[in-house]
Amino acid sequence: MSRVDPNHPVQAYQTYQIVSPPDRLVRAACEQVGCQAWAHGWESVVDEATELGQRQAAHIRQRSQRTYREQRTQAGLTVFRFEPGQRCFAEHSTRPELYAVRDGDHRGNPTGRTRTHSRPADWVEDFGEHQQHIADQHEKG
Repeated sequence: MSRVDPNHPVQAYQTYQIVSPPDRLVRAACEQVGCQAWAHGWESVVDEATELGQRQAAHIRQRSQRTYREQRTQAGLTVFRFEPGQRCFAEHSTRPELYAVRDGDHRGNPTGRTRTHSRPADWVEDFGEHQQHIADQHEKG
């Protein structure tokens, strides 16, 4: 890896990182993963002439806890039209992101101090405040 040589000692730096553990998935909400069914709604077409179709229709009507409109096609199929903004039937997963701040740079962490923000917005705010502090110090000379 090619790096620019730092002008200051390692103690003068802070490192801001967003990292995703490569081997871990967590369950995620539709909105979190950009689910198109959540964003635009979806249709489920069920053939109630079959045992599977009867079970699917019963689940939607009795246990799905979702808002839908029901229609029958000329072919005898049942179409359930689900409105946007509600959880779809898929199980989504995503890799978690860790929003970390540590003292030092690529040469090391001399204090061993590391913090992890639980919300991305907090990490962004911390980063912005740090950048402003640097700009203020630079202006003072």
